[in-house]
Amino acid sequence: MERMSGTTGTLFVFGMGYSAGVLATMLRGKGWRVEGTGRGGSVDFADADAVRAALARATHVLSSVPPARSGGDPVLEAYGADLVAWRGGWTGYLSSTGVYGDAGGAWVDETAPIGGGRRGARAEADLAWQALRGDVRVFRLPGIYGPGRSVLDRLREGSAHRVDQPGQVFSRIHVDDIAGGVIAGMAGPAGVYNLADDEPASQNAVVEEAARLLGLAPPPFVAVETLSPMARAFYAENRRVAAGKAQRVLGWRPRYPTYREGLRALSASTRPSIAMAAPDAASADQR
Repeated sequence: MERMSGTTGTLFVFGMGYSAGVLATMLRGKGWRVEGTGRGGSVDFADADAVRAALARATHVLSSVPPARSGGDPVLEAYGADLVAWRGGWTGYLSSTGVYGDAGGAWVDETAPIGGGRRGARAEADLAWQALRGDVRVFRLPGIYGPGRSVLDRLREGSAHRVDQPGQVFSRIHVDDIAGGVIAGMAGPAGVYNLADDEPASQNAVVEEAARLLGLAPPPFVAVETLSPMARAFYAENRRVAAGKAQRVLGWRPRYPTYREGLRALSASTRPSIAMAAPDAASADQR
């Protein structure tokens, strides 16, 4: 039986990384029990008996583990049969909006085709989780930022730059809004949901706003050709991510509707950084 977000339950997380760690903190504050694998969890992923015991205690299961570089989803390969047989009532998967590939700067929603971009393995994992059970919610995430992981930190470190690529836009989301979206999804119907803020923008605009907040001069421009192969692949894709479905169906609203509110809150916050642990769903798309 599915427990709604207004009650408490037990969440088991495969891959207790940055985003899942914030979710765990929010849920524990609401009286939930949260267990998981990864550095932020207490269960060894390779200990099948311990994982199965944790699944037996769980009312909700979430995976934030990305596909292997060679393809295939590690969680489904190791515990897919257990998850099919699991008697809980809510299953979630943190995916990536990278599954949409390049849209030439156009808007994409959950009806857009997937699998045509650089994230083929992610698209396959996304579809595999959708097919696993009838109660799965797939949350597709764009660039993730938050405490200890934002352009503010890179500016302070002197590692930020602007990229000379006019017309390039990205979508992003504050880590707190990912947690809020997943919690909203606990009370909503199964399906695929984009979670993104309301204003896609160029990375340069974000860097410039962060520099203004810190009272620093914006860093210099660099040519895209000077970036690493992974970064060049990232800049080869251009899209705006629409999250209207999550807002309509789940009643979710981002606390930080644009990067301005998010950066302003981070610049004023004394909240400690959350240590990076197991890779997040959108790790290769984090800006």
